[in-house]
Amino acid sequence: MLKRLGFDAVFDTNFGADLTIMEESNEFVERFVHGKGEIPLITSCCPGWVDYMEKYYPEMIPHFSSAKSPHEMVGVLSKTYYAEKKGINPAKIFGVSIMPCTAKKYEITRIDDMYASGYQDIDVVLTTREFSRMIKASGIDFLNLPDSEPDNILGDYTGAGVIFGATGGVMEAALRTAYYLITGQNLKKVDIEETRGLEGIKTGKININGKEVRIAVAHGLANVASVLDEVKEAKAKGKEMPYHFIEVMACRGGCVGGGGQPYGATDEIRMKRASGIYTDDKNQEYRCSHENPFIKKLYEDYLGKPLSEKSHKLLHTHYKPRPLYNR
Repeated sequence: MLKRLGFDAVFDTNFGADLTIMEESNEFVERFVHGKGEIPLITSCCPGWVDYMEKYYPEMIPHFSSAKSPHEMVGVLSKTYYAEKKGINPAKIFGVSIMPCTAKKYEITRIDDMYASGYQDIDVVLTTREFSRMIKASGIDFLNLPDSEPDNILGDYTGAGVIFGATGGVMEAALRTAYYLITGQNLKKVDIEETRGLEGIKTGKININGKEVRIAVAHGLANVASVLDEVKEAKAKGKEMPYHFIEVMACRGGCVGGGGQPYGATDEIRMKRASGIYTDDKNQEYRCSHENPFIKKLYEDYLGKPLSEKSHKLLHTHYKPRPLYNR
């Protein structure tokens, strides 16, 4: 559909989600198995949460995954990998992200890492609500536009990439790949029910090679604060960490309930959106990020491997304490 509106190339952010999972899962394995970094590892794909953490919980920066969010990964690759493959001058690429999130507008200039291609990796963000309003104002019958496929070099995705948008989806997708990285085998049951649903804080355990991995999923910043305070208290008392891996989403329900989505979201609507995502996951040929053929080719042809020097340069970021807004 988007190509019918004049976009020269269309990439799917779910592909970026697969890539984020690859980098983040390898980070987790490095910390959990090899002791290279602090536990718990906390997810970093939500820019609203990143902003909150840098202002209110800067002491948690060592626990933060350095993996960029999916659309930022797609953005930098569009102006490096894609540009090289297609023989395009990256200076002539203008990247537009259509996102369910208002904080993505801030994210694209948050730090110098967002210019890793040598250009601003994503040039502008439109929320889904803004994009819908623009389509209506232009008189475009969007629903009746012919379907078109994304450009496959950065387009194909797995079920794991799809579920990224629901609370608990990042954790579930990451565990699918982390399990494979540790054991060399896929989970027999890739559906991890403990991470699903709209409960504000979800906790659970998964056994990987005889080791217990304790997880927590929090959405809504009040719930996030509760989980982080639990971690801070354990650290202050020298106790064992209550969790090994924590997923955070600022918006209730995750990205499906994002601040840039159409107004009037209720929990019923959030659950219906999440249900659609999980159905799409089940219908995918591949359900784990490490199985994505285009992700494999990207590493083989360009990045080398997850957490490589090139991956760190293009796909990872840094954090710093920031002052609160002036009141």
